Amino acid sequence: MMLFTQTRGLPVITAEEAATLGTVDGLTIDARTRSIACLRLAGARKGRAVIDWSAVEAVGHDAVIVRSRVAAESGPGDVPEHREAVGSRVLTEHGVEHGTVKDVGFDPGSGRVLTLYTALGDIAGDHLIGLGSYAVVVRGERG
Repeated sequence: MMLFTQTRGLPVITAEEAATLGTVDGLTIDARTRSIACLRLAGARKGRAVIDWSAVEAVGHDAVIVRSRVAAESGPGDVPEHREAVGSRVLTEHGVEHGTVKDVGFDPGSGRVLTLYTALGDIAGDHLIGLGSYAVVVRGERG
């Protein structure tokens, strides 16, 4: 498992050309699939700031590896709007507060969101319902 905060600032390197494309500036979550949709880059050439998750080969503690410059530049298809999860308030679908997101744990192979670490406890990734400008919305515990 990797954390969103561990990926920020990592270099993004192509496997085929060993070229550095930029550094990870953020990860965009697709709430429908509860997984990472794309990487957002800092220091990338103009127009190359988003890389679809399908181009990612590996995520490690020292770098993110993408297949090739061609795969990275093919661009993402239908990317959800980027919303910063870390730091966002958390609400259940019934409007109950659950603190703020401190970090997000994900599977570096599949990009699947595993855990939302909040100020009031951990929430399983499969409870994620939505991610908007106001809050991360999660399924509440059944009572």
